[in-house]
Amino acid sequence: MFIQTESTPNPATLKFMPGQAVLEAGTADFPNSDSAEKSPLAARVFGVEGVTGVFLGNDFVTVTKAEGVDWDHVKPAILGAIMEHFQSGQPVIIGDAAPSGHAEHDGEDAEIVGQIKELLDTRVRPAVAQDGGDITFHGFERGVVYLHMQGACAGCPSSTITLKMGIENLLRHYIPEVTEVRPVGL
Repeated sequence: MFIQTESTPNPATLKFMPGQAVLEAGTADFPNSDSAEKSPLAARVFGVEGVTGVFLGNDFVTVTKAEGVDWDHVKPAILGAIMEHFQSGQPVIIGDAAPSGHAEHDGEDAEIVGQIKELLDTRVRPAVAQDGGDITFHGFERGVVYLHMQGACAGCPSSTITLKMGIENLLRHYIPEVTEVRPVGL
C-alpha cells in the first residue's frame, strides 16, 4: 500500500490519500480523541502523539497536529497507523454512524435553503474536499448563512477569506436573499 500525502492551505493539517475508498458516502469529523470511539481508523491515528484532529473523506484522511509538533516527527507514525488500519480489515466506522452533512431546515426559507445547499454541494464542497476539508450548511436566519467548517478548513488561516470572498460572493450572486456568510463551531 502506498499512501500519498498532500499539504493543505492549513499548515497544521496534512491530507493522506491511501489510494482506496475511506468512506463510501459523506464525511466524518473527529475534532478530538474522545469523539473517535466509533472509528477504529480515527482512534488509531489519534494514538500518534501530537495528533489533535482527524477528518475522513471519500478517499482521504486529513490529520491536524498540535502547535509546536513538527510534521517530520509525526508523519511517519501517522502513515504507519493508516496502513495498519487498512491491513487489519477493521471497518473505518463502526455501526450506523451517519455521515455528516447539511443541517435540516424547514419553514418559510426552505426554498432558499435548498438553493444554498445545492450551490454548496455542486460548487463549494468538491473544491474544499481537494484541500482536505468540508463545509456544511448549519443554518439560515435573516439573510445570514451559517456554515460549519471541518477538516483542513477548521482553523485554517485562509478560511475567513474563503468564506467571505469566495463562498459569500458566490451565494450572494445566485441568491439575492443572502447578505452574509458566517462560520459556526459545533
